[in-house]
Amino acid sequence: MIPPLVISDRGVTIIGAGAVKPDEMAQALSVAPTLVAADGGADRALALGKPPDWVIGDLDSISPAARRMIPTGRVVHVAEQDSTDFTKCMIRIAAPFVIALGFAGLRLDHTLAVLTAMANVVRPPVILLASDDVVFLAPPRLTLPLMPGTRVSLYPMGSARGVSTGLEWPIEGIEFAPATRVGTSNMATGLVTLRIEGKMLVMLPRDSLATVMTALRLPRG
Repeated sequence: MIPPLVISDRGVTIIGAGAVKPDEMAQALSVAPTLVAADGGADRALALGKPPDWVIGDLDSISPAARRMIPTGRVVHVAEQDSTDFTKCMIRIAAPFVIALGFAGLRLDHTLAVLTAMANVVRPPVILLASDDVVFLAPPRLTLPLMPGTRVSLYPMGSARGVSTGLEWPIEGIEFAPATRVGTSNMATGLVTLRIEGKMLVMLPRDSLATVMTALRLPRG
């Protein structure tokens, strides 16, 4: 068990090296004000005018210029190569939740690795912000007050099944698995409830962040 390095009673934002818009950064920090850069994410944070509180990773991507701008005591070198920089950050954070941005839209392998980590490192819970999506791991029970017509995609990260109300195409009786059956591009007819067994990612439109945080009972103040 690795003792936590970053401790917060509010959310923590982890930034990667992918594209991040200023308004996306501002939104993330408004609910998760502690900023942790996953290795080269430090360069992205600095480019946005937000020096990270911590930099964690194997440090093979951060630029020399970025390292000079961050206090040495706030740069944590984790040499092992059995986990990604995102996971290195996750397992060293003790907080109610994590907002992850800068991990989608650049390299697909990095995005897939983050989604895998979200399914396996369940504490703290993660909300991934992408350009068009909000992604999170479904708890066993979930209620989402969505407008009719809202896209609801379900993607299994292993064998999974569930029961739903409020979806255009109910999921009861479906055996989900990544290599056989997924649930992308479903649609809400109104209030959506889910009961999920197994590991299932939920993907909603990007403007659903506040709805997701309320549904997951995460603090925003």
